[in-house]
Amino acid sequence: MKFTTNILSALLCVEAAMAAVPASRSQARHLARRQSRGRRTAPFRNATIAGFTPDATVQSNWGGAILESSGVTEVSATANAPKGSGSSTAAGSAWVGIDGATCQAAILQTGFDWYGDGTYDAWYEWYPDNAADFTGFDISEGDDIKMSVTATGANSGSATLENVTTGKKVSKTFTDETSGSLCQTDAEFIIEDFEECDSGGSNCQPVDFAAFSPAVAFTDCSVTANGESVALSKRSITEVEVNNKDLTKCSTSGTTLTCSYV
Repeated sequence: MKFTTNILSALLCVEAAMAAVPASRSQARHLARRQSRGRRTAPFRNATIAGFTPDATVQSNWGGAILESSGVTEVSATANAPKGSGSSTAAGSAWVGIDGATCQAAILQTGFDWYGDGTYDAWYEWYPDNAADFTGFDISEGDDIKMSVTATGANSGSATLENVTTGKKVSKTFTDETSGSLCQTDAEFIIEDFEECDSGGSNCQPVDFAAFSPAVAFTDCSVTANGESVALSKRSITEVEVNNKDLTKCSTSGTTLTCSYV
């Protein structure tokens, strides 16, 4: 009887300890699982349009605004973090970047992901390499995240995120990147159904696209090309399309791009 009682006591202690695991530890395990698969942006996929023109609307894995130019050196905007819904593996992404549309050799980008379980990731990427997470950069629903990328050359630049709500700021500098060279011909403000890859960086598949609310507003959208500002009005609009159905509705007004889930 004493032996049985000790076992019961031990089981109760274990159960209590498991119940007391902080949510942050549970979240850390969840993050570790999804990071092991590897997050990667898929270049703009669209077979219905040969070029981009203002007011053109196309369907792809990207939803948002794309500006064509030359000598693009800076892209920035501030976006609100929406609430994701769906499964814990369903996700969506908001980012700014240079290239990936007409020039798919490389993409310099930074942004954040939302997941159906209410968690978030903050990341940077020089495609075709997988994205890497910024550490120590927390995002909560409703936070305003300023996203900026700067190209200092075809193989160098920087990516910066600032949580305007909390005041936290992080940055990554790229030097002599060999995986791909920028053309500096595209500027993007994007909602994406991104890919997850296995640990070897292959077998990449789109994630289940997570519904989001409220709409994501990219405010103060700014593009610098050849030393001059490029107006957002010169953009083309694209929508996230899954199984031949548009899942976003995007529009611009002044320097703001707004994308809703539909």
